[in-house]
Amino acid sequence: MEGSLKLKEISYIHSEAYAAGELKHGPISLIEDGTVVFSVVTQSALYEKTVSNMVEVKSRGAKLFGLTTYGNYAMEDVADFTVYIPKIDNLFAGSLAVIPLQLLSYYVSVGKGFDVDKPRNLAKSVTVE
Repeated sequence: MEGSLKLKEISYIHSEAYAAGELKHGPISLIEDGTVVFSVVTQSALYEKTVSNMVEVKSRGAKLFGLTTYGNYAMEDVADFTVYIPKIDNLFAGSLAVIPLQLLSYYVSVGKGFDVDKPRNLAKSVTVE
């Protein structure tokens, strides 16, 4: 969710975040050719189910960005682009996984010519203490 928020906040790109288990409850109907899907697959107990969801969106024409921990190299067979984070306890993986997503948002924003240090239309309480 934090990665999606940052993409909206500094890149002004619409983005939605939801648990992979929610995919078949509606969001899959929005997938079409060229839709970009970011899959964060850091919970080892849910790895197979999440990869299965990735295969489903890929079959509908999505471009897949996979983010997972070292050792999950089968992700490269499904995703168009894969990023690895160090293997860490599942409780802390989310905190580590957000870093590449924030960097992605940063570089997308810079690529679009936006000033990442001065996001537009944010409430003053967000930008100033």
